[in-house]
Amino acid sequence: MIYLDFIIGHLNYWLFIVLMMTGLYIVVARGNLVKKIVGLNIFQTAVFMLYISIGKVTGGTAPIYPVDNQGHMQVDPSIIYSNPLPHVLILTAIVVGIATTSLALALIIRIREVYDTIEEEDILEIERKLSAADNKTHGPAMGGRA
Repeated sequence: MIYLDFIIGHLNYWLFIVLMMTGLYIVVARGNLVKKIVGLNIFQTAVFMLYISIGKVTGGTAPIYPVDNQGHMQVDPSIIYSNPLPHVLILTAIVVGIATTSLALALIIRIREVYDTIEEEDILEIERKLSAADNKTHGPAMGGRA
């Protein structure tokens, strides 16, 4: 009974772990570069949700302190205030995540133009063939690929 209460009481954390591991699995197990970006975004979203969940204070209010006539803050110690820092950090992380995702997709487009594929194994095979052909033509000492 205690274990069930613990699991249900921390259900959001269990869901974050499942979401993180799903994203990590997609990144590691898939060879398609776009799927890898999707996996990274799933992992990133799980981290965002974790931080927002940690920043939530039950019964907490926004940290806006009233000011008296002389301009002094009147902080009431009986009021529970929420910390806005985790939410602000996540807003910044969302912007950075969008920028890195767009950069990654632009790189994938460029990789597709050069290799005519976005599958990791195909790209590695093309690189191996290019390296072997370059070594056969120039040799490793003359600037061929190693």
